[in-house]
Amino acid sequence: PSVRTGCFKGASEGITPSLPSPTLPGLHLPCLDAHKGWLFKWTNYLKGYQRRWFVLSNGLLSYYRTQAEMAHTCRGTIPLATAHIGVGDACHLVLTSGGRSYHLKATSEAECQRWVSALQQAKANATVLMHHSDDSGDEAPIPHEERALTQGVLKTLASKLDDLSTCNELIGKHGAALQRSLSELEELRASNDNTDKVKAVNERATLFRITSNAMLNACRDFLDVAESHSRRWQKALHYEREQRHHLEETIEQLAKQHNSLERAWRENPSSYDGDVSDDNEEAEFFDAMEDSTAFITDTSTNHMQLRRTRRTRIPDKPNYSLNLWSIMKNCIGKDLSRIPMPVNFNEPLSMLQRLTEDLEYSELLDRAARCDSSLEQMCLVAAFSVSSYSTTVHRTAKPFNPLLGETYELDRLEEYGYRSISEQISHHPPAAAHHVTSQRGWTLWQHITIDSKFRGKYISVMPLGNIHLQFHSSGNHYVWSKVTSTVHNIIVGKLWIDQSGDIDIVNTTTKDTCRLKFSPYSYFSREVPRKVTGVVEDREGTAHYILSGTWDDKMESAKIVESSQGGGGSEGKQKTVYQTLQPKLLWKKYPLPENAENMHFFSSLALTLNEPEEGVAPTDSRLRPDQRLMEEGLWDEANIQKQRLEERQRQERKKREAQANQALEDGQDIEGYQPLWFDRKTDENTGDATYFYKGGYWEAKERQNWSQCPRIF
Repeated sequence: PSVRTGCFKGASEGITPSLPSPTLPGLHLPCLDAHKGWLFKWTNYLKGYQRRWFVLSNGLLSYYRTQAEMAHTCRGTIPLATAHIGVGDACHLVLTSGGRSYHLKATSEAECQRWVSALQQAKANATVLMHHSDDSGDEAPIPHEERALTQGVLKTLASKLDDLSTCNELIGKHGAALQRSLSELEELRASNDNTDKVKAVNERATLFRITSNAMLNACRDFLDVAESHSRRWQKALHYEREQRHHLEETIEQLAKQHNSLERAWRENPSSYDGDVSDDNEEAEFFDAMEDSTAFITDTSTNHMQLRRTRRTRIPDKPNYSLNLWSIMKNCIGKDLSRIPMPVNFNEPLSMLQRLTEDLEYSELLDRAARCDSSLEQMCLVAAFSVSSYSTTVHRTAKPFNPLLGETYELDRLEEYGYRSISEQISHHPPAAAHHVTSQRGWTLWQHITIDSKFRGKYISVMPLGNIHLQFHSSGNHYVWSKVTSTVHNIIVGKLWIDQSGDIDIVNTTTKDTCRLKFSPYSYFSREVPRKVTGVVEDREGTAHYILSGTWDDKMESAKIVESSQGGGGSEGKQKTVYQTLQPKLLWKKYPLPENAENMHFFSSLALTLNEPEEGVAPTDSRLRPDQRLMEEGLWDEANIQKQRLEERQRQERKKREAQANQALEDGQDIEGYQPLWFDRKTDENTGDATYFYKGGYWEAKERQNWSQCPRIF
């Protein structure tokens, strides 16, 4: 695709445009820079390229380790006004500023070209701003045309003020004369000869009214002139405030980084000897400190407090050998959820945590919430439904089957604007309810039952149930379900996973639809492996967008401009041929963390899901002992705990069954197991019975009152 200079619309290739920053009064730039996105930055020979969040604004290119760090820790800032922008091969670009070179790498050539275009435009804007700045830096000189206009406005306002002063004097003079006439009229009330006096009063009242009208007109003119120029003055004031705010933020970030570096040096001064040398010009200054604790300012108490940093690694997976066939040979055709399995088959996450992991690309829903077009919104919802499978491409181990009543919360209000709560509501068959609320304009909920079968050479996992998504502003309500996951080569060969089937997404509000087809892998097929295709149609059945990509990498959308009937297809049906515009990137998978192959191939989000956290419910998956022991590499101890928990759960089930039988003999109603945080209701859109969040969890957490929670661990 060609590179467009200036601002570019849309959020493709990972670059998200923002609102333009205000300019100096009278300074008209073709387009101001304000862009954000992920790039890979060379740090040093030990770490190589590291993924960083870059923000281009006000002629400065700043970078952060994560988006959340924008609130407290800037890793570095590059002024573009004096920087040289060079383009290398294979998606590389080099920025040189102040004698230092920054080597950056984009994920695609198109993304690299867009960044180069944005950086060049930002450099041009920054250069213009620098040329309009005074040497002292106190305030910018006003151009000749702007100075003449301002002087004219001031002259007009001075003239209007003179008119107001004159009117004020006349009103005072005529008001005093009118008052004297009224007094004289009062003295002659009893006299019949008062015609002349009344006439004089009327004349003076008329003069007073005329003068008052003149003053009102002068006030109106003054107001009109002031309003016509207030916008320009407000822009100038806003610019000055923005500049001051940016300077304050920069100073605050420098102070925090200085504090962090000073503390780290005090703790281990020897490790910093010789860091600043001519042989290490490419060493990353701030990135070297990225594992140290970051600070933020608490304005309410005016002191520094610790800010939580999410973990980026877990213990490496031990190399345990296991005779797979000795365990699996008796499981053919059976439901795997009813067969006790050692933790060797598991990964250290529960099914509730895997369900929550679908939110890794929640920014797709944030973007969808801002869409004015329901069809464009459908494209982003479809991309989100596909993105949830990208984390499974190397994840052939099964998650822990949650205990009945087990819960899992994920509070990411600060970082991503949402918080999630899920609960295991049934053990046989395994079923979970999940509810997510986002401050960025959407709510998601689902009730998923897992059905799995072992077929000898492969295992099929079929999630049953619907996923619901509603956007707050438009009210658009989307419903879809999941496809079948299959793990191959159970007996011989390397395990690999495939996703196959169809996803039908329906906007129940507008009746727009999208059918996504997950093509099963075939050794003899010429198609791209893991291919996903789809068509977005309106309620009339008219196609508007073509979706294409793979479930392990990316999804794109192409707007349809023309459709026609092509040659005959299978079963004698005619194929529809679509002519589309250039495809746009909807979603791109994040790279896996370093050393992911030894950490169960977990994504950056998955690494944080089982991180210990204070204040969670006693039923939370983080507190499950067998799962925690497995994560720590103590698999023998984990198997002992797993057997203990499963035996305890069997005893609890027998106890409930005995109570139900007793109630039946006594002629009483049998209520059955009731979840703690969810209610079973009929869904108005699908007519199916599902589980809805009834509230109370976050309030209980706020009070730290978990008295109603069962002790399941």
